[in-house]
Amino acid sequence: MLSRRTVLAGLTALVVAPFSVSAADLPDLGGRTVVVVTENAYPPLQFVEPKSGKAIGWEYDAMEEIAKRLNFKLEIQNTSWDAMIQAVSDGQYDIGMTGITIKDERKTQVDFSDPYMRSQQFMLVRGDESRFTDAKSFAAFADGFVGAQPGTSPFYTAVYEILDGNEQNPRIKLFETFGATVQALKAGDVDTVLTDSVAAKGYVDSSNGALKVIGGPLGTEDFGFIFKKGSDLVAPVNAAIAALKADGTLDKLNQKWFVDYKMGE
Repeated sequence: MLSRRTVLAGLTALVVAPFSVSAADLPDLGGRTVVVVTENAYPPLQFVEPKSGKAIGWEYDAMEEIAKRLNFKLEIQNTSWDAMIQAVSDGQYDIGMTGITIKDERKTQVDFSDPYMRSQQFMLVRGDESRFTDAKSFAAFADGFVGAQPGTSPFYTAVYEILDGNEQNPRIKLFETFGATVQALKAGDVDTVLTDSVAAKGYVDSSNGALKVIGGPLGTEDFGFIFKKGSDLVAPVNAAIAALKADGTLDKLNQKWFVDYKMGE
């Protein structure tokens, strides 16, 4: 299982700006409405809390703070991961957020903010899994299936770092949402789900022992918000991210959501 120390180490690896960014230094967006889209399937970044039915999480808090500092009205909508990048690229939404890894190929479709978080990928398995213990032994376990979303970092990690590089490998089962891959794992339809430390910790903590993490990290990724190409929001949001880093707000959010918040309680 991921320790809190391991998770926080991954989350705080980003370099903090060497200068202070005060509220007075930030752009004022004049109260305009900014539509942000998310998936609500990536705890603790964003998810629907079972008890209250309310959508909450690290990214919600961060975006609300950014909206306050930049003086814009925040409107949040939902869509699937599969549709998100194209929808933002087409201008249906102003900003996309769902722990999106900054990748060069995605930069051809959308603009990214500066990184707001760094994470590492791990193998999520059922709590009683004993047939394999890491990526190498899973690759050798010919009967094992991995669940992933098409076009995501976990998908490509499965293909190129664990399996044989064949994107049509029948051992990969594709699902529309990350939440669906975890449900398939619990149901026994797949044997592992590759995800970063952020989501892994959220699901493990809320599983009452039904899920665990095995092996070491499989890679490092930086998360960023996405925008339509050429969006005038990129620079203001980057300035706000720098301010949140500089004054310790991001550290406080990490403490709140990755240490203090108890999933499922």
